[in-house]
Amino acid sequence: MKFVSKKIVLSKIISITSIASISPLGNDPKAIWENYQNSNHCFAEHYLDHKNTLVAKLSDDSNAIVDALKLSDIKYKFLDKSVLYAMVASRQAIENAGWTSNDVFGINIGSSRGATDLFEKHFQEYLETGKAQTLASPTTTLGNISSWVAHDLQSSGPEISHSITCSTALHALLNGVAWLRAGMTDKFLVGGSEAPLTDFTIAQMRALKIYSRDESVYPNRALDLEKTQNTLILGEAAAVCCLEIGRKENALAFVEGIGYATEILEHNISISAEATCFQKSMKMALENTDLSEVDAIVMHAPGTKAGDLTEYKAIEKVFGTNLPMLTTNKWKIGHTFGTSGMLSIELGILMMQHQKFIGVPFAEAQKPRKQIRKVLVNSVGFGGNAVSILLSL
Repeated sequence: MKFVSKKIVLSKIISITSIASISPLGNDPKAIWENYQNSNHCFAEHYLDHKNTLVAKLSDDSNAIVDALKLSDIKYKFLDKSVLYAMVASRQAIENAGWTSNDVFGINIGSSRGATDLFEKHFQEYLETGKAQTLASPTTTLGNISSWVAHDLQSSGPEISHSITCSTALHALLNGVAWLRAGMTDKFLVGGSEAPLTDFTIAQMRALKIYSRDESVYPNRALDLEKTQNTLILGEAAAVCCLEIGRKENALAFVEGIGYATEILEHNISISAEATCFQKSMKMALENTDLSEVDAIVMHAPGTKAGDLTEYKAIEKVFGTNLPMLTTNKWKIGHTFGTSGMLSIELGILMMQHQKFIGVPFAEAQKPRKQIRKVLVNSVGFGGNAVSILLSL
């Protein structure tokens, strides 16, 4: 008998068949899109780090959903908010994608900070009593997020949790793409979750001298390239998307290009003057794309002087004078650390679905594109670990 070997050609097309989030914008696509239509930000003052501090918190409606989840299982009572947020978003995502517990899918949901709130509370109790709670260790490990999401969804695929600062969610997407293209699974749930609105986290941002002291109508001046002070504000959120190999009929969008890069550190939080890492990641994501086809870029742009300006210079280096429409959502919802990249993916998909560009209200007017069919999304974190994702319809 003659055996004929067959070369298996794996599809490079990745479909995003669902995306879900819980953030200051809301917890369902309709509410989120409606919130993007107005020019109001989501910031309010809360007492953190010994003073009134602007942050972007979940709405009362979203908090009620989280509280209901927490009460639904005795084991969930002891979990950090970062885990609960991820569980809420993940339930919605797989429901929208039509996945069930019978589907084998991987999970990679990361976090920049992890169980910050719970860790601070456990440590404070230890300082006061000299004893640690029994569940202090297992409930504050970073692997908690994907493990508990897998438990909640009753999934049987691989579970990964990681932290690579603010680009965590988009690195999760990279991991999902790699697993799918390697043929190791055909479905992957990826994203990020962050609950950083704690005293110590805010204090750390103030120690870096990047937290906003701006008292204007828009206290986070993301994409204002003329600002003279840093204006970062923190928000809380979880966002995940469902990836599937091949071109699916129910796809919201396709991952057309991926790029990643790291640059040599000059300082713990530094990025080069022209964001070399972004130049590399964008060029990689766009290597098979005519630059004129890119209609919009959802920038990382956290509202810091150096962060916004260096990313803009990197975009100029790559695109020259024919820039796509530029935007960011951090003026509205703040910086959600490891979740932020997936919230930018969500904004990119919504703009393509509705064929409407969502700009920054105080930014210079830009030449509108006739249609929005390709959107580039950027994310970077401490250490210059950049990711660029090209989305298409």
